[in-house]
Amino acid sequence: MPELPEVETVRRTLLPHLKNRTITAVNIRNAQVIASPEPQTFTSALVGQTVTDFARRGKFLRLMFMSGDTLTVHLRMTGCLTVEKSAAPYEKHTHLILALDDGNELRYEDTRRFGRFWYAAQNSRDQSGMDRLGVDPFDAEAVFKALNEKHKTVKRSVKQTLLDQSIIAGIGNIYSDEICFCATIHPERAFCTLSEDETKRLANAVTERLLYFTAKNEISFDDYIKSRGKEYRNAPYLQVYGKQGQPCHVCKTAIERKTIGGRSSYYCPHCQNNE
Repeated sequence: MPELPEVETVRRTLLPHLKNRTITAVNIRNAQVIASPEPQTFTSALVGQTVTDFARRGKFLRLMFMSGDTLTVHLRMTGCLTVEKSAAPYEKHTHLILALDDGNELRYEDTRRFGRFWYAAQNSRDQSGMDRLGVDPFDAEAVFKALNEKHKTVKRSVKQTLLDQSIIAGIGNIYSDEICFCATIHPERAFCTLSEDETKRLANAVTERLLYFTAKNEISFDDYIKSRGKEYRNAPYLQVYGKQGQPCHVCKTAIERKTIGGRSSYYCPHCQNNE
């Protein structure tokens, strides 16, 4: 499942191929992925729009248009975006195609069809729910402020707090474990028990780890297209996630797995022994 570093990689890789391009046609092959508005309005609203930017907010991506209108997408579990020549054959699960004025197409593929698109006219409310997201994790100062405002009242675990999208936008299950390990904080520890110094350490780890994994996930446009946007390069750099029973690279203690808030969680019982 794409998490924030993977979504940011999609943005950075496709932006040069989308910026200043005009949508000339819309082909909806599966209306299920169009959340708002209804397909006919969606199609007519997009034709003629010129892309000025391709932005990210948490795990949402958003095409910004010269008109001030926007198109927001959430890839969910199996969604992916590619930019390809119009003559290239369609993959089986291609559900939406936006033809561009340079002969390329922005294509959306999704095996499980959980991803969704939301079009919003300028000054109208985006129905995606993106406006309810918390701060961006790439801003360490904003992350510390957001966490510090909550740390006296939130009794949930540190891991559950990191996964709360209304506090910090975009942290998923994999990277929450990596963040906790980097900060040497047990993921099950009650968030309200953290000191200010620990909260600062956690905030710094949020930004450092997500920037680190985004950098490690860098990929050329050609390789991105060859892999259908599904090749994630971070696995060799994970320190705890998915490594149950393997030795911690710091202290050699076996990594343990525990279910926290209904999610599989991995940690080092020695390095993160501060429950």
